[in-house]
Amino acid sequence: MTDPIADMLTRIRNASAVKKYEVVLPMSKMKYEIAQILKNENWVNDVSVIDASSGKNKAAKFNQLKIILKYKKSGRPAIANIKRISKPGLRIYVGKDELPTVLNNLGIAIISTSKGLMTNKEAKQSGLGGEVICEIY
Repeated sequence: MTDPIADMLTRIRNASAVKKYEVVLPMSKMKYEIAQILKNENWVNDVSVIDASSGKNKAAKFNQLKIILKYKKSGRPAIANIKRISKPGLRIYVGKDELPTVLNNLGIAIISTSKGLMTNKEAKQSGLGGEVICEIY
């Protein structure tokens, strides 16, 4: 797989389109951090790590990431759109003065900075730029 983050975002997008309750995908630190930001910003309900040694499948060798999706009372997904910005073939970097505004600050952009992953609002407060990972609204 060339772009695991794009795969994660696509799995979330597809699962919310068919109103799935949860998404289970291979675990990595970067994916976990992105999922934690989604949880902290109230885009998903819960994030947890499924340990490979415990669980139904004893043959599993790697940990998995479990994301519980969030839906509005009307039944529509909380995440209307989730889009990968910086790709392996075309990295997008922004300075502290060029941080993106997503849907007039109704959405968020996840930025990879020297201090770790954070939202565009946190990066603006910290005065940091970095690589724009994705946009959510």
